[in-house]
Amino acid sequence: MKRYLHVLKLFWSTALSAELEYRINFVIAALSSLGGLIGSLFGLFLFYRTGYSFQNWSWEQALVVLGIFTLLQGFSATFLAPNLNRIVRHIQQGTLDFVLLKPINSQFWLSTHTISPWGLPDLLFGSVMVVYAGSKLGLGVTNYLLGLVPLSFGFVILYSLWFMLGAMSVWFVKIYNVTEVLRGLLEAGRFPMVAYPMSYRIFFTFVVPVAFLTTIPAEVILRRGEIGWTVGAAVLAGFLLWFSSAFWRFALRFYTSASS
Repeated sequence: MKRYLHVLKLFWSTALSAELEYRINFVIAALSSLGGLIGSLFGLFLFYRTGYSFQNWSWEQALVVLGIFTLLQGFSATFLAPNLNRIVRHIQQGTLDFVLLKPINSQFWLSTHTISPWGLPDLLFGSVMVVYAGSKLGLGVTNYLLGLVPLSFGFVILYSLWFMLGAMSVWFVKIYNVTEVLRGLLEAGRFPMVAYPMSYRIFFTFVVPVAFLTTIPAEVILRRGEIGWTVGAAVLAGFLLWFSSAFWRFALRFYTSASS
């Protein structure tokens, strides 16, 4: 574990040094994130402007869900997209051979090799939104600490889904359309699940687990969550993490190296 932490420190320090050579990109990313956040707030405001509210979800409570969704966007832009989108490039160019020859777990290398600071504005805006809504609702530090548990499970679930899609590039080199479909489905997480018809709720809970990413962590923060759903999130996160590793090993059986 100590060796992997040292390698991770080297990866991220090198990546940040390279990215910060173009600091104007951070300003552009921040403005882009701010524009996206304003659009999301406006979309939510359209529901509440006439006094309508989602079932048992006030405006501030819905803001908590939107804040968590923004956090997940920042997590994806910072840690997932910079790394997992490169899997396709490694396979296309044959450079995956060099990754597999390294004395380190290939999934770890592909998942953590780089980091992008351009997702930090979303992480900041999402955190501010959750804290602001929580202050209006009178939430304490304990609420946020409890919410970190299912939120961390949501991060693991999102990572596992992304990595499995990346692994599919062994068979289907151009999978960008598939990742866009996943990104579009995850957009449903910006609203509480009660905003959707029952059939949609079932789909976004048991088929594409969007509910475990935003609504369930928000319910725990608001002290209205059920322990069963949190346990379910833990089981799902553990299973998907294990399955993503097993799926990657299975995919490598079909990988034809550039030198063979």
